[in-house]
Order: sequence, then C-alpha cells, then structure tokens
Amino acid sequence: MAASHDDAKAENGRLLEEQGNEGSNSELSGRSSPFNRLASIDIEGLKDVEIRIKAASTREGPQKNRATLVAWITINTLATIGIIFTNKAIFSDPSFQRCQVSFASFHFFVTAVTLFILSRPKLGMFNPEPVRIRTLLPLAIAMSLNVILPNASLQFSSVTFYQLARILLTPTVALINYTFYSTSIPRPAVYALVPACVGVGIVSYFDSKVPSNAKVRSTSFVGVIFAFAGVLASSLYTVWVSSYQKSLKLNSMQLLYNQAPVGGVLLLYIVPWTDNFWSVNNASISKWMLILLSGCFAALINLSQFFIIGGAGPVSSTVVGHLKTCAIVTLGWIASGRSVGDRSIFGILLAIAGIIA
Repeated sequence: MAASHDDAKAENGRLLEEQGNEGSNSELSGRSSPFNRLASIDIEGLKDVEIRIKAASTREGPQKNRATLVAWITINTLATIGIIFTNKAIFSDPSFQRCQVSFASFHFFVTAVTLFILSRPKLGMFNPEPVRIRTLLPLAIAMSLNVILPNASLQFSSVTFYQLARILLTPTVALINYTFYSTSIPRPAVYALVPACVGVGIVSYFDSKVPSNAKVRSTSFVGVIFAFAGVLASSLYTVWVSSYQKSLKLNSMQLLYNQAPVGGVLLLYIVPWTDNFWSVNNASISKWMLILLSGCFAALINLSQFFIIGGAGPVSSTVVGHLKTCAIVTLGWIASGRSVGDRSIFGILLAIAGIIA
C-alpha cells in the first residue's frame, strides 16, 4: 500500500510538472505569436513582390526582343536601299565602269572582316568551322558571278528594272530544283509566279525602249542581258548554297565565313585582265567616299540579316525581302523621271502583285 501510495504521489507530481511545462510553453508561444505572424506576412509580401517582378520582366522581354527585331529590319531595309542607289551612283561614273571585279572583291573582303569580328569569342554569334579551299572553289566562283553580273546589270539598267529582274530568282530556283532534284512547289505558288514573270517581261520591253524624254532613265539591251545572266547565276548560287550547307553541315554564316575570303582572293587574279585603274585617278573624293559607304552598307546587310533570320525566321525574312523590293521599285521609279501614265507601270504592279500573292 505504501509503495502504491508513493507511486501515486510520484505520478501526480509528474502530471503536475508536465502541465506546468505545457502552460509555460503555451505562454511563450502565445507571447511570440505576433512576431511569427509578422514574419509570415513579410515572407508572403516578399514572395508577392518577387512574383510581380518576374511577371514584369516576362512582359518586358518579348517587347524588347520585338523592338530589337524591328530595329534590325529597319537597318536591313535602309542598308539594302542605300547600297543599290550608292552602287548605281558609283557605276554611273565613267571612272569606275571598268572596275566591276575589283569592286566585288572589295565587298567580299568587307564581308569576310565583318564575319570574322562576329565570330570572335567576345561576341560569339556563330562558331567558325574550317572548310578546305578546294571544296569551296566552285561555290566561290558562283558567288563571284552572283555579284559581278547583277552589278553590271545595274550599270546599264534603271534601278526599277534591276530590282524587278531579281524577282525571277524564285521561279528560276524552282525550275532548277525541279529539273535536277525533282523538287516541286505547290500549285498555288506556281500560279502566283506567272503574273510576276509576265510583269517582268512587260517592264523589260517598255523600259528598254528609247524614251522620248532625254531625262528619263531607261535600260539598254546590254543591261537586260546582264540582268537575266545575273538571275541565272544567282539562282545556281542559291541552289548550291543549300546543297553545300546540307553536305558540310554548316549554317549560312559559317559557310559565308569560309567562302567570302576565297571569292575575294579569286577575283584578284582576274582584276588585271578585266579592270582599268587608270581612269580611277581622275575620280573625285566623293566617289571614294561612296565606295566606303557601300562597304559599310554591305557589312550592315550581312549583320542585320543574321539577326532577322535568327529572331524571326526565314518566313519573316522573305516578307522583309518583299518590303525592300516594293520600296526600291518605288524609289527607282521616282528617280527615273517616268510619269504615272508610262505603260511599264502595269508590268511593275503585276510583278509586285505576283510576289506578294
């Protein structure tokens, strides 16, 4: 009985002690609960601010990317328009009419230097991949013709005809792919190409006729020949570029990085037999400044095209090409001095409708 009584007292003492501890713990927790609530409120507030910051940055990201893309599209369009009218002014000078090959070589070296800078680790826009010169030689020759023949066309043609003739690249490339690679295009695309080709034919006929007004700029028969030869060379070059990219597993910048210096050096071997530098001695300083400006335009075109394709894709790049065509044709028409009633305007509208359709 005594043991049981002592056990009971011990048990009662243990229970009282546990109740006291629980009371003190609850009192402490009760006193600290306001601070706990404030801490939880602060944490929730910080989380809410963090979520809002992330949402704002998410909204600002696409807006910045869109603004950057629009800026590069604007630069590309203005540089393309600028280089065509600048080259037209250069080739209109008798001092530079016999310097087509050296001028193309200059552009190739400008392109090579631009791509070299873009490939440096600090910029890292693409990784250069070396390719054997023997492998690139046919493509470099096609690239040279792709530049020289259109430049020769620009020398003997109006800007409007020069740009509209480039529309024939699409049907010519499609014809080459169909003939040699059995690659077909959708029937609606074929129907859209028909008015484009007819429109270029109409412009070729009326623009090459001798105008009654001496101030109107027209296209000579030599310009028409150079234009169509340039379209053929550019189409072959376009098809080969696609083939080389697949076989060498390179992107467009990596391939251009390898072939631009090869093309520039290759043309230097031809310069002594084709170009006449004696007449250049009489050129004014303003013409030399135009040549430098043309090189800057070439660098901007290569740089902006890289960002347009990377940021918007090939489809948007094609849309930009149509925008440039319309702008160049319109400005070329204004600069040519032709009236609105000129009969070649029907061919211009037909050709533009064909590429936009």
